[in-house]
Amino acid sequence: MARVLALDIGERRIGVAISDEEGILAQPLLVIERKGTATDVAHVVRLLQEQQAQEIVVGMPYTLRGQQAAAAKKVQSFVSALREAVHVPIILVDERLSTVEADRRMRESSVRREARRSRVDAVAAALILERYLSERRNKAHGANG
Repeated sequence: MARVLALDIGERRIGVAISDEEGILAQPLLVIERKGTATDVAHVVRLLQEQQAQEIVVGMPYTLRGQQAAAAKKVQSFVSALREAVHVPIILVDERLSTVEADRRMRESSVRREARRSRVDAVAAALILERYLSERRNKAHGANG
């Protein structure tokens, strides 16, 4: 297994999470303040190299009805630019309610509002990554068992 980098791409920030070497655990890494597609892509490329990740998971915004949300076009545009800059697989996964869940978890852990605001995107990216890693494990177990 290799490390997986996860992105929660928003209008103003990109939450970033990373998996462990075994592809089991996901942890929030950092939040990138958006500066423009080219700058943001370059930042992700640097992180990919620094973290020695072999795969990128990107949260795709869907509505509760399962249709692509309005923000999906912007995410797809960013992913297109990212695909031109990296040579690793980029997997799109459903990110429905990940930010809401991240905020809820941090509130339950008594994280203060200012800290939640600055970290919620990275925690959301970790939740997206957790979901992806879990699905990947389930598929592997299903194929082997």
